[in-house]
Amino acid sequence: MDGGSAVVVGGGIGGLAAAIGLRRVGWDVTVAERAPVADDAGAGISLHANGIRALDALGAGEPVRAAARPQYTGGTRVPGGGWLSPMDGAALERELGTPIVGIPRATLHRLLRAELPAESLRIGTEVTDVEDTGPGRVRVRAGDDVLEADLVVAADGVRSRLRSRMFPDHPGPVYSGSTVLRAITAEPVPLATDFSLTWGRGAEFGHIAFADGRAEWHAVLNAPPGIRHADALAVLRRRFGTWHDPIPALLDATRPEAVLHHDIHELVTPLPAYASGRVALLGDAAHAMTPHLGQGACQALEDAVTLAACVAAGPTVASALARYDAERRPRSQAVARAARLAGRTGQGLSHPVAVALRNTALRLAPSRATVRAILRHADWAPPSLRTAPGAA
Repeated sequence: MDGGSAVVVGGGIGGLAAAIGLRRVGWDVTVAERAPVADDAGAGISLHANGIRALDALGAGEPVRAAARPQYTGGTRVPGGGWLSPMDGAALERELGTPIVGIPRATLHRLLRAELPAESLRIGTEVTDVEDTGPGRVRVRAGDDVLEADLVVAADGVRSRLRSRMFPDHPGPVYSGSTVLRAITAEPVPLATDFSLTWGRGAEFGHIAFADGRAEWHAVLNAPPGIRHADALAVLRRRFGTWHDPIPALLDATRPEAVLHHDIHELVTPLPAYASGRVALLGDAAHAMTPHLGQGACQALEDAVTLAACVAAGPTVASALARYDAERRPRSQAVARAARLAGRTGQGLSHPVAVALRNTALRLAPSRATVRAILRHADWAPPSLRTAPGAA
């Protein structure tokens, strides 16, 4: 199909990527983001080979690579500093053509927005209604405007309003049992590795090094939902202050106001479809998952490329969305299940016997096992996008 029009609801990574892909195949796209400013909160992100390959298909891979830092060294450790499972980033690069890379979310958002014309982005615009008016059109109320489109892409996050409207009987997101605190350091921090995870009892602390010498850190804790702290850094220093270097240094290099705190929610009950009528679900709206595999954003990028390829192949919106659902739902839901299992057997374990058994199993596993585990989800080939004449 050529020359259609789409409204993308949500200006996060998945929504922006979907807009880039649809424009690349010749569609006119409007992105409606309800946040009043593009502040891009969210600390940092790791992108695996499947995410980088998706960005390459969208034409945005090179600027992202240039701004990111490859993760060649690191792995999983215990609080005292001993290694459970070193990561060989060079081996991953040999297998996949690219290592994992780390980049601030704000930088990734900015680079994705740069691929779109300014007039296609409507910041501070909330979509309040989507109506299938037929034949073949959808009416979207976006702020004070009413837009007509052939397709609506619901990339409005884990608490997606459009998903709730499409599947009113679905239970929606549920609390995973873990909460995450994270931040980017205010200044560069000397780091011996590009990346690390440290597992304690019911707790994880990790970092991602950035190209400018700063780092993102995150702390994931088993906890009841809704707990917040007046001084989050003080709480984290008490919890992780005796853990190995550079964990105390990362906390010391962080401004208190920079700490973000979110409870982790996921779609435990799989959706029966990723499309209904002329509305397609994408990213967290379709398959919100826990962060334990680092695949949330990568799966959203896969969604975006696949959706654009399906729409380009046509011949109708209905057939394109049926194909999109058939290609994306099995894979992304399998990754979500794997992420849930990784959390339960990793950070989520708190019983000392279970933790000791897990640690022993990891220490005894061959070094190739870590590479194989990453390849299982990261070795994905995107469909090719036929760039329409005049498209960016």
